[in-house]
Amino acid sequence: MRDYRVIPSIETLRQRDAVRALETAFGADATVRALRAGADAMRATISAGHGPTDSTVAAVALEDHARAALTAGARGSLRPVINATGVVIHTNLGRAPIAPVALARVAAIASGYSNLEYDLAHGARGSRTVHAESLITTLTGAEAAIVVNNNAAATLLILTGLAQGREVVISRGELVEIGGGFRVPDVMRQSGATLREVGTTNRTRVNDYTATVTPATAMFLRVHPSNFRIEGFTERPSLTELVAAGRATGVPVIEDIGSGCLVEDLAGEPSVQASIAAGVDVVCFSGDKLLGGPQCGIIAGRKALVDRLRTHPLMRALRADKITFAILEATLAEYVAGRAAATIPVQQMLHATAEAIEARGQALAASLAAAGWLVTLVTGSSAVGGGSAPGLALPTVLLSISRGEASPNETEQWLRMLDPPVVARIEHERLVLDLRTVLPAQDVLLATLLQTAP
Repeated sequence: MRDYRVIPSIETLRQRDAVRALETAFGADATVRALRAGADAMRATISAGHGPTDSTVAAVALEDHARAALTAGARGSLRPVINATGVVIHTNLGRAPIAPVALARVAAIASGYSNLEYDLAHGARGSRTVHAESLITTLTGAEAAIVVNNNAAATLLILTGLAQGREVVISRGELVEIGGGFRVPDVMRQSGATLREVGTTNRTRVNDYTATVTPATAMFLRVHPSNFRIEGFTERPSLTELVAAGRATGVPVIEDIGSGCLVEDLAGEPSVQASIAAGVDVVCFSGDKLLGGPQCGIIAGRKALVDRLRTHPLMRALRADKITFAILEATLAEYVAGRAAATIPVQQMLHATAEAIEARGQALAASLAAAGWLVTLVTGSSAVGGGSAPGLALPTVLLSISRGEASPNETEQWLRMLDPPVVARIEHERLVLDLRTVLPAQDVLLATLLQTAP
């Protein structure tokens, strides 16, 4: 017999101390909605021949259901995770962790008012486009710089502002697609520029560019392929050669570097400083990849061209906010001071040695072994990620972990259900943790989480 009378009324539930506490924490309306949803689910369960047969049991179950639903809703869907994959710039996991010094700067700026668009010297309205500019130009040698909300936006603004209705010359080998289906030809179409492909997939020469120049030519666009390599029978003009061709024909050379490398020691990645020194007219790059800052797109280069973009109507739709500027300026200041390798998390991870990672791994292995895990340290490699330095393997030491009869897939899924979730990788049919991408401050937390295994 189905007895729905065991389900207390919502008003009866609201008189209970536990529900009163929920209303205080989450609000009356949200709590009532959660209780009603729980009651509906309980009716369905009773209708199927299951569910509680006692009203007190039912009340406690509804309280628990409401508490879990309200807690999950208040927490939101965006959660911190522990990245044990060994992929430093992990696009799916939020790319670059923010440096502590930048977080402190955000707290100072975001907790009150700021001069985001106020000229303190003149007591009048100012422009947000000036923020971070002096730091960028100091680091790169560019004459001017502006910041937008990501590098795709930077590319779109450059093409729209400097080439709309005209032709953009680009090598066929650089018509790339990056993550999320972002394709260079598609962005060109949106900008109103006309694509002029030159060369072949594997070989493009300087005269392929110069042979296409007409009064309609707006720019030579060079795109760093970033997430792939073409090897073998290949040819690509050097940046110096392309710049010389641009000067000879009066065509600006624009370069999309992508990852925003500000150091000279990462194999295969062009640095922003080198591009500016080579004479590129405008360069754009990401702030949240190798630079290790917030998601943003940075445009730097000749003042005359950058200022045209600064005042373009599209700039308002693509502009960065005060949080972005606060993080970016604090991050760039570490590069200017020469401390980035020690203070910016992405740079710390990229420069971490296998020996240092092994030492941390041994400490974690001892803790896990005491909790019943089978742990083996094995040599392996980490990846830069984020479309940067494809094929570059960073030597590391991995922790291969297993427990009881659980398969690697089962253990990997269990790790993702922890709070916070731990994201690992399966390699050669083994579940492995790469501490290169686990922040040192998370080592104790990681050990504590894994010790909760059933």
